[in-house]
Amino acid sequence: MRFMFVGDSMTIGRAGDYTWRYRMWQHLRATLDTPFEIVGPRTALYDAAADAATSHAYAAADFPGPARRHLAGWGEGWQHMAPLVGPAAAAGEADVLLVSLGLIDLGFYTRADQTADNVRRFVDAARAARPRVRMVLLPVIPNVRARDEAPFAQEVARFNELLAKAVADLSTDASPLLLAARPQAYDIRHDTYDGTHPNASGEHRLAGEFAAVLHQAWGVGGPYRPADGP
Repeated sequence: MRFMFVGDSMTIGRAGDYTWRYRMWQHLRATLDTPFEIVGPRTALYDAAADAATSHAYAAADFPGPARRHLAGWGEGWQHMAPLVGPAAAAGEADVLLVSLGLIDLGFYTRADQTADNVRRFVDAARAARPRVRMVLLPVIPNVRARDEAPFAQEVARFNELLAKAVADLSTDASPLLLAARPQAYDIRHDTYDGTHPNASGEHRLAGEFAAVLHQAWGVGGPYRPADGP
């Protein structure tokens, strides 16, 4: 089984991060009883000093190079990933996409309805490349801007509604879609380092949401149990 992580700054991570990708890799390694692989065209973290994804300074020394693969980018959202996902999924022969996108779109690029249109473009492109690909999509999670700006919070809520509708409309037997839960216990004071990007606690929470829906809906893996360590 081949998994591909797709996301924005919360998924790619910055130099010195563990990333929720690492937490998810640990979980899959501990719970899957069949071989699996992480695929994707990129491996780097974002380097703030260079303002580019050029760092390989992961916090976890045991995170092997092949498992660092992803399709994520700092400042990239649904509109950026829609044209990239097909080639990446085809090249990696991805079976399952674990997708966390939306916040950067709403914050800088598109309104909720436009962002939802890009979700549909993304799904179409992924399926054109991999007709039987499965996808788990995470809603936009709590963040400082939504806390402080009511109009932005409304856009987030509206997009999450449209995302749920898209999942219901687009899911098929051949290529099912799942909506991960928006982590209700997520607290930006304790689970992020800046009100948006996850710290170690937040990384576990995000990985836990993906793990839960994979296990409950498709019997993939098991219940999420954080590994020893940070």
